[in-house]
Amino acid sequence: MDSRRKFIRNSFLLAGSAAIPTPGLLAGEKPTPSPDTDIELQNDFKNTYVKNIFVTENEFRNAKPAIVAAPSFAQAKEILPVPTWKGNQAALDMYWKAWEIAFKNIKDPAPKSGFIASYIDTAYNGNIFMWDSTFITMFARYGSRAYPFQQTLDNFYGKQHPDGFICREIWGLTGKDCFHRYDPTSTGPNLIPWSELEYYRQFGDLTRLHKIFPVLCAYYQWLRLNRTWQDGSYWSSGWGTGMDNQPRVHKEYNPIFSHGHMTWLDTCLQQLYIGKILVEFGFYVERWQEIEDIESETKALKKYIKEKLWDPKTNFLYDRYADGSIGDFKSIGAYWALWADILEPDELKKFVAHLNDPQTFARKHPIPSMPANHEKYQPDGRYWQGGVWAPTNFMVIAGLRQNNFHQQAFELAKKHHQQVLQVFKDTGTFWEYYAPETTAPGLLARPDFVGWTGLVPISILFEGIFGIKSSIQTNTINWDVRVLEEHGIDRYPIGKEGILSLQAAARTNEKQKPSLTIQSNLPLKLKLSWPGGNDTFDIKPGTNKI
Repeated sequence: MDSRRKFIRNSFLLAGSAAIPTPGLLAGEKPTPSPDTDIELQNDFKNTYVKNIFVTENEFRNAKPAIVAAPSFAQAKEILPVPTWKGNQAALDMYWKAWEIAFKNIKDPAPKSGFIASYIDTAYNGNIFMWDSTFITMFARYGSRAYPFQQTLDNFYGKQHPDGFICREIWGLTGKDCFHRYDPTSTGPNLIPWSELEYYRQFGDLTRLHKIFPVLCAYYQWLRLNRTWQDGSYWSSGWGTGMDNQPRVHKEYNPIFSHGHMTWLDTCLQQLYIGKILVEFGFYVERWQEIEDIESETKALKKYIKEKLWDPKTNFLYDRYADGSIGDFKSIGAYWALWADILEPDELKKFVAHLNDPQTFARKHPIPSMPANHEKYQPDGRYWQGGVWAPTNFMVIAGLRQNNFHQQAFELAKKHHQQVLQVFKDTGTFWEYYAPETTAPGLLARPDFVGWTGLVPISILFEGIFGIKSSIQTNTINWDVRVLEEHGIDRYPIGKEGILSLQAAARTNEKQKPSLTIQSNLPLKLKLSWPGGNDTFDIKPGTNKI
C-alpha cells in the first residue's frame, strides 16, 4: 500500500468518529476499538476476513488483563507436589530445580502487548510460541495450586483473528503476530486442545471448557479452510510443524518455509486427534451438534491416512508428494499415530517396533527426531536432524502408555530421564534439546530451558516413570507400578480441592504386587497395574493401606 493510501486508511480508522459520525456517540466521543479493528491496525493489509461465528463468542478477545503476581519459589515449594524416590536424590534435585527456573520465567504482559494474562515464558527469544506453550502447560498444570499456569494459553485466545486464525508466534513486547496468516509458516501445530484436555481431566474446570470451546473450534475450522489440499489432506511447513529443518520436502523447495506441495503426515494426524478432542469437549459442554462437520472430518482423515500414508511393506507412515507418491523419511512426527487410532493391533506393534531398532531410533539418548541411518542425521542433533526433544519424547511415551505398551514406555522414560539427569549433573541446568549420540546438550541448544524441557523432571517422572495419571471426571487414579525402589508423590492435586499422598513400598522384583499407602481427602477409584497383574480398589477419605 502506498504511503498516501496508508495515511488515509489509518486516519479513517484512528479518527473514525470525526470522519463519519458513529451512531450512539456524543459529540467528540471516540468509539471504543473492537478486537477486529485492533487486529486490522497491526498491518497495512486490507480486511479480507470471512468471519467465523464461533469467534463472536470468544470472551478472551475483550478481556481485561489478569495480572497474577508470581510467588517466590520458596513460597511455591510449600504448595507444589513433592516426589519421593529412595536412592535417587539427584532426580529429586532436578525436579525442584525445574520448578525454580519455571517460577523465575513467569512474566507479566508488556504494557503495549495486549496480552490478557501473566504467563510462563517460552524461554527462547522473548516471544510466546503456540507449540512450546502447549507442552509447557502439560507439566506446569501440576503447579496449578501455586500459580495459574494454564492462563498462559489465554494470550493466544485473546489474539484470535475474526476468521479463527491464531498465529503460532507472537511478539512479546508488542503483542503483534510474527507472520501474516496466509504465510505457510504462520501457524501450528494445533495441539493446545490436548493441553486443555489434560487440564480438564485433572481439575474438572467445566467453566473454562465452556469458554475455550468456541475458540478452539474456530481455529480448527480455519485450518481446514486454509491448510488443506483438494483431497482434504493437510499441509504445513518446517516452521509450521515445529520441526524446523527436517529434510522432508523435495530439494527444489525450502525445507523450513515451504509447504512443498506436499501432504504433511504429522499435521494430518494432529488434526485427526484434535478433532476427536473437540467432539469430546462438545459432549461435555452439550454443543457437539454444532461441530458435526469436525466429527465427519475425523472419519475422512482416518480413512485417508490409512489408505494414502501407511506403507505396509515398511510398517511406517510417511508424507505424500504432489504426484501421489509416498515419501520414505521416517520422522518422529509419525508417532502422532499413537493418538489417532488408525492402525490395527498387529500393524501398531510393527510400527512401534521401529523404536527398538538401533539403526533408526534406539540410540544412546532416545528418541532422535529422525532415524540414525538417514544421510542427514547428525550425531550432535543439529536441531531436528537427530536432536532429542522433550515434547516429542513426551508425546511418544504418553502415546505408548495410551496403547498399553507400558513396559516400553517405562524403559524409554527411564533412559530419557537418565540422560537429561546426567547432563543436569554435568552442567547444572536444562537444555532446549539434546544430542542423540552423546550425553550432552544439542548443538547450540539454549540453557535454562524451562521451557518445555520441564516435561522431563516433572511429567516424565510422574507419568512415565512412576506411572501415575489421574482423572477427576471418572474419580480415578491410574497407577502402573514398575519402579522397584520406594517412591511416590505427596500433595498430588486432583479436582478443585482434592489432594493425595501416593506412596509405594520397595519391592524385590517387578512381578511382586505393590504395597501402597494412599492418603486422600475425597473418595476415588484406584486402578492399579504392575508387570505381574492388575487390580481395582476403592479409596476412601483418610489413610488407605493396599
